[in-house]
Amino acid sequence: MRTVRRSTGTGRNAASGLAVALLGTAVAGCASETWPDPQPVESEVLAAEHEEWRDGRRRSLANPNAGVISWDGLFELREGANAFGSDPASSIVLPEEDAPPLAGTLYLEDGAVRLVPEAGSGLYLREPVTGAAGDAVTEPMPLPDDRSEGTIRLGLGSLGMRVHAEPGTERLWLRVWDTDAPRLSAFELPEYFPITNEWRVTARFEPYASPRTVSLADVRGGTLENTAPGDLVFRVGGAEHRLMAFAGASSRSYFISLWDSTAVTDTYQAGRYMRAPFPDGDGWTTIDFNRAYNAPCAFTPHSVCSLPPPENYLRFPVTAGEKRP
Repeated sequence: MRTVRRSTGTGRNAASGLAVALLGTAVAGCASETWPDPQPVESEVLAAEHEEWRDGRRRSLANPNAGVISWDGLFELREGANAFGSDPASSIVLPEEDAPPLAGTLYLEDGAVRLVPEAGSGLYLREPVTGAAGDAVTEPMPLPDDRSEGTIRLGLGSLGMRVHAEPGTERLWLRVWDTDAPRLSAFELPEYFPITNEWRVTARFEPYASPRTVSLADVRGGTLENTAPGDLVFRVGGAEHRLMAFAGASSRSYFISLWDSTAVTDTYQAGRYMRAPFPDGDGWTTIDFNRAYNAPCAFTPHSVCSLPPPENYLRFPVTAGEKRP
């Protein structure tokens, strides 16, 4: 039985995989070949790699500079004026220990946001990487969203703020996080199922005739759009299954959202996310269900998470990956 090497998403394999994923190049002959097994990884190595991945995930989630656990608010911006401050009558109400009654107003007009600060508000610019305080904000200025060039982060006391956008929607939000939140230092990842090679499975990429734009329901009652270039076909329990895979022009791996029956008992009820490398030159990749993880909405109500498409509801329990918090 032929074995395949795990793609790392770099070099020749990534370039070849990206071409397959985004241009829909046909994968010839895969269906008639003997189904390969993933290259096995020694259990000690697999466990060590998984712990390293988990540690990076924990540090990312609990990063005080806008990590998920620091999120303190998500406020949808309405067309026109959106006043923000600690005044309960404000469109966006912030904690009074950080904000004056009126800190400023965000004007949303034709998809663009402009900030008009209040005199003496205490608003300042935040350095994007470190979160360090910069210059005071005293003059009106545009605020590009966090999916565009030149995103601007604001500070107000221990709060950080930026305009948040999601793909495939015209909605914009003010995302607020608290760098001093006590929950940051106390955060621990939820339990995982046992790590095993049995949940590393080989998958064959089957491209669509052309990439599909897929509308996914989100947890805030709207929809988000993702691009799906094809399916990942794999085998579990002797049966063939498939998952719709998402990837855009700048993606370095496939994004997958899925639901399985463990959501009734052990895992997050709304489903989980995964990443899978782009395929090698023969159209094969490896799905590691050990690294199925919770979406941000499992940890905070201040998120915009897409839900799995109906195509990705699996008919068997995936007893691998991250459990519900």
